[in-house]
Amino acid sequence: MQFSPVLNILGLLTTILAATMLIPMCVDLYFGSGDWQVFAVSSLFTAFFGVTTWLATSQREPLDLGLRQAFLLTNGSWMLIGVFGSLPFMFSELQLSPTDALFESVSGITTTGSTVLQYIEMAPPGILMWRALLQWLGGVGIIVMAMAVLPMLSVGGMQLFRTESYERADKVVPRAAQLAGGIGLVYAGLTAAWTIMLAAAGMGIFDALTHAMTTLATGGYSTRTASIGAFDSVTIEWIVIAGMIVGSLPFAHYLAIVRGGWRNLVNDPQVRWFFILLIGLVALLAWHLSAGGYKIAHAIRESSFNTISILTGTGFGSANFSAWGGFASTMLLIAMFIGGCGGSTTCGIKVFRLQVLATTARVQISRLLRPHGVVLAYYNRKPVSSEVMDSVMAFFYVYILCFVILAILLGMMGLDFITALSGAATSISNVGPGLGNLIGAEGNFALLPDPAKWVMSFGMLLGRLELFTVLVMLNPGFWRR
Repeated sequence: MQFSPVLNILGLLTTILAATMLIPMCVDLYFGSGDWQVFAVSSLFTAFFGVTTWLATSQREPLDLGLRQAFLLTNGSWMLIGVFGSLPFMFSELQLSPTDALFESVSGITTTGSTVLQYIEMAPPGILMWRALLQWLGGVGIIVMAMAVLPMLSVGGMQLFRTESYERADKVVPRAAQLAGGIGLVYAGLTAAWTIMLAAAGMGIFDALTHAMTTLATGGYSTRTASIGAFDSVTIEWIVIAGMIVGSLPFAHYLAIVRGGWRNLVNDPQVRWFFILLIGLVALLAWHLSAGGYKIAHAIRESSFNTISILTGTGFGSANFSAWGGFASTMLLIAMFIGGCGGSTTCGIKVFRLQVLATTARVQISRLLRPHGVVLAYYNRKPVSSEVMDSVMAFFYVYILCFVILAILLGMMGLDFITALSGAATSISNVGPGLGNLIGAEGNFALLPDPAKWVMSFGMLLGRLELFTVLVMLNPGFWRR
């Protein structure tokens, strides 16, 4: 395998990350925090690695990535950004251990939102901006990956979204570069719009910007320990709800809307399924809360915000949903696995895979009733190939298997049943908070043992990169000639 093209792009990405570190440095300088030196040193160290790697592997010929190199580049990008993104956390006045710093960084770049910071308001403003930036970059990165890379690699049924013009894996880099510009503009425009709306609703400019970034990225990092609940504003909560939903829909449709086409978004079956699931879960939990003594308006408000936050994998909180009882905890645990639509900033199993699984089950039942009949599976009025059906079935099986293994490993480290189960679910689904007192809505991940944090960090990367992208590299055959 030729490593130089992969290292060249990784060097360029690391250099861009170093430049990004100058933004929180300027924020610290503006607010008079001495922590600006932390970002200056971290940026220099990261830039040194990035520039030297980039120059050492530069070639005159155009980059030509093969299939295995595309897998390696995808994994290397998230891992390198996670490692170098942890430097400011280690060097800052927070003085996080290497394990905690890496956990916080990986949780940020994978848009998970799990945190080890116990008193977030006490963190320097630059660190708060850096957490938001990591999630914002992770959000736009996963959109590009889902639209340009994964369909070419045929990961987990994503080949459903392969475009006719880019059928081959060696077109990955040109395709990603072409899409990145349009997606970046749409993403930045939506972030600016939500910043303005949150500021108009009563947030300060700094809080509005950081929350807009983490809302559209469905990441969930907040500048307050009590998350969105600290602002105690119905208007802010509904603006954030709208942002979480926008981040959960396919960004390819937003590009089409910019060019004047609304029909794709309206006619997309996974968008319709997403809203049906969302409304159903919100209604169920609102009914449960109202039956438990909540007033109807309050029940709808609490259920809407927290259910949508968990379903979309954002992880913001406005109430202690761990105290809502067994039924609510069960429904929220199920919601963690669902996620949003393919090509969005969300994670989880994704709605389109649930649709393919349901269609596959219907076809199997029809074949039992009519053994000699020809029954085809359809998605979006097009036949689903056996390759896609097998890919989605394999993804679902491996997803559940990885969840079980993660839960067993966390249980072996001394965590109680609810913490181990929800910790595995929240890491592989990139949700953020878990259930129970320790890692629930009012807790955090600081008190977990270090081995558990490493397991969960791996689970975050595994879930963010759609399982097979990571697991294929563990196969010895991947590295053979």
